[in-house]
Amino acid sequence: MHVCPLRQSMNKKNGVKKFKAVVVGASAGGIKALGTVLSAFSADFPVPILVVQHLHPNSDSYLIHMLASQCALTVKQADEKEAIEAGTVYVAPPNYHLLVEEDFTLSLTVDPRVNFSRPSVDVLFETAVYAYREALIGVVLTGANGDGSQGVKLIRKLGGYIVVQDPATAEAEAMPRAAIAAVRVDRILALEQIGPHLVQLINRGCQITDI
Repeated sequence: MHVCPLRQSMNKKNGVKKFKAVVVGASAGGIKALGTVLSAFSADFPVPILVVQHLHPNSDSYLIHMLASQCALTVKQADEKEAIEAGTVYVAPPNYHLLVEEDFTLSLTVDPRVNFSRPSVDVLFETAVYAYREALIGVVLTGANGDGSQGVKLIRKLGGYIVVQDPATAEAEAMPRAAIAAVRVDRILALEQIGPHLVQLINRGCQITDI
């Protein structure tokens, strides 16, 4: 079993770290990759999933419909001031940054692009980890730039868990390689292994030990 670093805020009594949310970043090749990952989740998956997929600013709702057709969870475009609910996949709208507030609601902004991207994976990851702290899982999938590499640094700093797609299985290697180069990640997995691993993490937690 994988051993996570011990956080002072963790409950040592049962030795298990529980997760409360998953954030996912993807770019080139991500639409197919997201479908593969989300298809592993059953309708009773007990945490929310928040997604940034780089899209053309004028993209329509194709991504929402495509993911909904492959996923047992509710898939929807994120709305301003929306309360985050378990069992729902929230997708950042085209041309808006998606942020998580510390009261577990969503915000949308048209602030400047980050890493040439809006929505930005870094913006989602960095705001989400301030809300969820060590109970957050960050996932970096295929992509052609370095978006997400700063976000995973903060997830690591605040005690979250990081999964990165094996670059050898990515349509575009740059984004997962940038994340791997930026920080020590918990798992580097082939695309088909990511969904089942997340299910295991959410259902069983992650064993922690003193280091």
